[in-house]
Amino acid sequence: MTSITTGKASLTMGKALGAGLRRAMADDERVLVMGEDIGKLGGVFRITDGLLDEFGPARVIDTPLAESGIVGTAVGLALRGFRPVVEIQFDGFVYPAFDQIVCQVAKLHYRTRGRVRMPITIRIPWAGGVGAAEHHSESPEAYFVHTAGLRVVAVSNPQDAYTMLRQAIASDDPVVFFEPKRLYHAKGDVDLDAHIADAAPMGLARVVRQGTDVTLLTYGAQVATAMDAATAAEDEGVSIEVIDLRSLSPVDYRTVTASVRKTGRVVITHEAPGEAGMAAELIASITEQCFHHLEAPPLRVTGHDIPYPPAKLEKHHLPDLDRILDAVDRVLDRPNSFPEVAP
Repeated sequence: MTSITTGKASLTMGKALGAGLRRAMADDERVLVMGEDIGKLGGVFRITDGLLDEFGPARVIDTPLAESGIVGTAVGLALRGFRPVVEIQFDGFVYPAFDQIVCQVAKLHYRTRGRVRMPITIRIPWAGGVGAAEHHSESPEAYFVHTAGLRVVAVSNPQDAYTMLRQAIASDDPVVFFEPKRLYHAKGDVDLDAHIADAAPMGLARVVRQGTDVTLLTYGAQVATAMDAATAAEDEGVSIEVIDLRSLSPVDYRTVTASVRKTGRVVITHEAPGEAGMAAELIASITEQCFHHLEAPPLRVTGHDIPYPPAKLEKHHLPDLDRILDAVDRVLDRPNSFPEVAP
C-alpha cells in the first residue's frame, strides 16, 4: 500500500516530480518506472526515492547501463499494454537510445495505422547551470522536436512538473519530458489535488508576465532568467511579455502569435546552441504568420555553437540577463552592444 499526500504544499521541483510519479503509479497499475539506479538508490537526483519500497521491484526496475536497451524494453512493454516511464540519467546519455526513439517509439503508432499506441514517457534531466561537464549538461531538444510522432515538453516550475508529468504518463502519445536540473531544488506551491483533466493541457503555452513592447519566448530554466530580464527592463520603462512555451512540439502558436501581433517585436532565448535550434524554427514560423505585424527582425539569444564548455566557463555560455536585455534593446532600436555598421 502507498500513501498519497493531498492538499497544497510547498515542494521543490524534484519532490513535485516524485509526487507526480507516485500519484500516477497509484492511479494506474499499468504505470511502471525504469532506469539506471532509480530503485535502490532513488535516482541520481533522488526523484524516484521511496518508490521501490512502495511499489516493488516489478514496477520500479533498476536497469543495466544501456539506454538503447532501456528504451527498447519500454517499447515491448508498451506493446503489451503497460505505460512505462523511462528515466535517462543525464541528458547526454540519451544518444545511445536515439535509434529506438526515432525509429520505433515515434513511428509505431503511424506505422500500424493507429492500432498500436506508444504511451511511453521519457524523462530527461536536462540542460546546464549545475557545474557539470559535457554529456551532463546537454540541450538536445531540437533533435526530438524535428522527429514527427513525438510530443516534447519542458517544465519550468514545480506545479507544472507535478501536473504535466501526470498528463504525459496518461497520454497515449510518446512524450519526451525535459526537466531542467538546475531547478530541481527550486521551491513552489503545488496543488496535489489538481485533476489533470482540469489543468491546462500540456500542449498550451502560458503567458507568465503581461507586456506591451516586446514578446520574450522561452522555456525550462530560462523562464526565470526571462522574468528577471522583464523586471529589470521595467525600470527603464520597457514592458516585456514573457511566454513559457511549455510544449516544444507541438508549439502553441495561437498564444505566441497573439502576443507578437500585440507587441510587434520578439526575442527568443534558450540554452541550446543557436544553429538550427528551437529559436530558428520559432522565428521562421512567427515570420510566416506575423510578418506584417513585425516592427523589427526577431532575435535569438542562445548558447554558443560549441560543445558544452567546462564548468568554469558555463556562465559565459548560458544566456543571461545582460544578453537578453541587449537583444531587447536591439529590437527596440535602443543603444546596444552592436555598433552600427558604417555605409
